[in-house]
Order: sequence, then structure tokens, then C-alpha cells
Amino acid sequence: NLQAAINGLEEAEVVDKSLLEAMVNKVLGLEEDKYIASSWQAMLPDLEAAQEVLGNEKATQVEVDEACDALTRAYLNLRLKPNKDLLADLINKANGLNSASYTANTWAVVENEVIKAQAVLEDPEASEAEVKAAHAALTKALEGLEPVKAGDTTANAIKTGDSSSVGIFIGLSVLSILGLRIFKKRKYFFK
Repeated sequence: NLQAAINGLEEAEVVDKSLLEAMVNKVLGLEEDKYIASSWQAMLPDLEAAQEVLGNEKATQVEVDEACDALTRAYLNLRLKPNKDLLADLINKANGLNSASYTANTWAVVENEVIKAQAVLEDPEASEAEVKAAHAALTKALEGLEPVKAGDTTANAIKTGDSSSVGIFIGLSVLSILGLRIFKKRKYFFK
């Protein structure tokens, strides 16, 4: 009977959880605020599943390997938050410029790129590539600014819809003509 019992023993499967444990510890050591929120949230279910398998003494090697693979994929899909400081500085530089100093067409390009860059700056899901693209586009727009030439007073007045300069010019012209006519009539009248 003893020999039959010994012959009936099955060797227990040795389950190696060392890789899974190392991966769980690696992920637990990460700082959440350094990663884009959506990628962090996508990783959490895989982390929880891996921790469950790690704590389960009856887990098979297949379950351990699958949990480790899933957590590794989730870890690799984490996206770091890009540094937006340079983009913010460039936006501030553009906003600090005087639009009246530049031609209407080139200033319109800068205004458009500032709006786009501001949207990227405020987007918590913006990728490093999007931040770099916005920075490059705004830099190019700023480099393309053309200063208004001396004596060109209508360059930005027409663009911005500011017709006061044109209105003043027309008003002064009309007054000058009327003044000239009155002066001529008076001169004729006093002869």
C-alpha cells in the first residue's frame, strides 16, 4: 500500500513567479503624475490582474506568464508627459509682440499658430510629437514676420478692421476741400 501511494504521488509543478514579481515591482515604483492619464488608466487593470496572480498560490505557470506578458505590454504603452516649457515660453514671446509692427499677412499666420499651440499646451493628452510640431510651426511663423515699412500706415489698419485711420484721412480731406472753398469765396467776396 505504501509503495502504491508513493507511486501515485505526482510531482508538484514548480511555478516561477520571479519575472512577474519583478515587473509588478517595477510598475509600482513608477510615479503616476509623470505619465499621460489615459495610458496610466489603461495599465491599471493589467497591474491588478498581475497582483492577483502573484498572490494566488495555485496559479499555473501559464497564468503567471500571461499576466507578466499583459503587464509588460501595458508598461510599454505608458506615455510620458512631454515637457511643454519651451512651447509655453514661445507662446508668451509671440503674445508679447506688437501686432502693429508687422504686416497683416505675416501677423495673421502668427496669430493662427498661437491658437494652435495654445490648444496643444492645454491638452493633457498631447504627445511629445504634437508639442514639438506646435513649437516648430510657431517658430516658423515668428521667423516669417515682416516688419511694417516706414510710412506704411495702412498695413495693419485694414487687416484689423480698424478703419479709424482711413476715416480720419477722409474726414481731413473733406474738411480741407471745404476750407479751401470757403477761403476762395471769402477772398472773392472781399474784393
